[in-house]
Amino acid sequence: MRARSILGSSPVASAADTPCETGTAGIPQAESVRAQLGRILKSPDFDATERSRKFLDYVVEEAIAGRADRIKAYAIAVEVFGRDALFDAHSDPVVRIEAGHLRRALKLFYVTAGVSDEIVISIPKGSYVPKFDVRPSSTGPVPVVRRGRWPRALPVGIACLVALATLSWLAVNRASMDRLEAPALPRLLVRPFDDLTNAGNSQAIARGLTQEVIEQIAKFKDIVTVVGDPRDYAGASSARSSASDPRYVLAGDINVTDNEFRLRARVLNRVDNSVIWANSYTGDLQASKLIATVTDIARQVATPLGQPYGVIYLADASQRPQNAPDDWQAYACTLTYYAYRASLDGKKHPSVRKCLEDAVRRFPNYATAWALLSQAYVDEIRFRYPIDPSSSPASIDRALEAARRAVELDPDNIRALQAQMFALYFHGEVEAALKIGEQALGLNPNDTELVGEYGYRLSLAGNWARGCALMNEARKRNPGPLAYYESGLALCSYFKGDLREAAMWITKTPAPENPNYHMIAAAIYGEAGQTTEAARERTWMEAHAPRLIANLRSEVALRVVRREDIDRFMQSLSKAGIAPPGEDRPKSN
Repeated sequence: MRARSILGSSPVASAADTPCETGTAGIPQAESVRAQLGRILKSPDFDATERSRKFLDYVVEEAIAGRADRIKAYAIAVEVFGRDALFDAHSDPVVRIEAGHLRRALKLFYVTAGVSDEIVISIPKGSYVPKFDVRPSSTGPVPVVRRGRWPRALPVGIACLVALATLSWLAVNRASMDRLEAPALPRLLVRPFDDLTNAGNSQAIARGLTQEVIEQIAKFKDIVTVVGDPRDYAGASSARSSASDPRYVLAGDINVTDNEFRLRARVLNRVDNSVIWANSYTGDLQASKLIATVTDIARQVATPLGQPYGVIYLADASQRPQNAPDDWQAYACTLTYYAYRASLDGKKHPSVRKCLEDAVRRFPNYATAWALLSQAYVDEIRFRYPIDPSSSPASIDRALEAARRAVELDPDNIRALQAQMFALYFHGEVEAALKIGEQALGLNPNDTELVGEYGYRLSLAGNWARGCALMNEARKRNPGPLAYYESGLALCSYFKGDLREAAMWITKTPAPENPNYHMIAAAIYGEAGQTTEAARERTWMEAHAPRLIANLRSEVALRVVRREDIDRFMQSLSKAGIAPPGEDRPKSN
């Protein structure tokens, strides 16, 4: 049953607070809210940092004191996080990021230790003002204090009729409202792992590992994680039989021996009950290693399921529902973007961009679609794709605005933060971009798409050691697209002076239609003295990317930050016979 709202501006809150519901219009007494706040902060199941705890304490106390209008990003940054008076929420997203952490911690608390608590404290998205709800309780109503929500002149009978009408309307229209507000994201049902040993601490290990896996998967925002038993659902007879029906089920079992435990995990497609993924993991039972081991295994389970190009992405990408509804089509746009991203083929870009623009028009609260649209705008700029006559030209300002919209909608969404990092980088705000990239990496180090992109940005900004290590990690853990990471690793090898390895990586990069990859290849072959290969790349660029050659240095400087790296790369291009107009080219042998 949905919790009854008793503080907030939603229609449910207004209707539920009428005298016909409680006898008085009101909110819980401050003591009741503070008692619940104390229970949350003291609970070991409230998985939040000290900063998030201070955040929660601050906003709850401000709301209780009647100062909800003062709960803004600036006030939180200064009062809670110790930022100075020059704090700017646009350039420093710390409050948005921490609010996302706090929302996730509260949600997890209320499905574990707080599952039976009568007062529910939450931080709705789009605001930092806390909301207090009362769950129905057999022990009677929570003590309330009077609050004049309805005009005194309004008769109680009319108020009751209005309230009942509002609630009836919401009940009838709730399903259609939900469909309008959200795309058909895949829902993964996680079953509690079976304890095959049933002795000693095996049950605790099974329960703890299940909870850790849920938490790690929940960091991937393009999958909705639900917990329970498949029998709770009617069953999926198609790619999406119901908005609330999970399409996939994660199940597993644990066997404990004297020194170790073994997890066998599998994912089933509920359309046909086929197993689309299975793996097994072994963990050390040594007490000093157990917590770290459980976390590591949970991450190993979550990564192939939740990441782009992972198990669930591939399963959904193979679905082609006939007469697909709008919510599925909007989600399918993100799948189409990732398919384009595998080759970065400019011919596919216009249709991908239009699809994403249509998705955010129909679902304006779809954070991931806004994020991918931002990246599509940046791609159009950085790769100098021909302008589609039916669309207005992309701009970096449009990319920044789309990315900021995505972050505002979901501060924990890794695609949103990645898009903001990406747009800021190509706007020339490199330091701000890398700061956001580091924050996103802290949120979900298992998101290999982010790991690779952040590594690429770090490398081109001059931190080759760490950036190249991240790209190498991403390539090992991400099933695709390898071309992107291999081109980055080719640059890593080039700048460390290993031209043989650089040529190996660029040869493995299958991106025949992308001019940037040909430019990287030309620099590598030119520096290595491989004149035949260098001439081939030069010929391709002259035929397909004359604008890039005409603005060669500015194009390189758009990507590479340090002056010495730019100069070195330009010299290698010159050795390949590629130089901006007005510069002499070395004679080919």
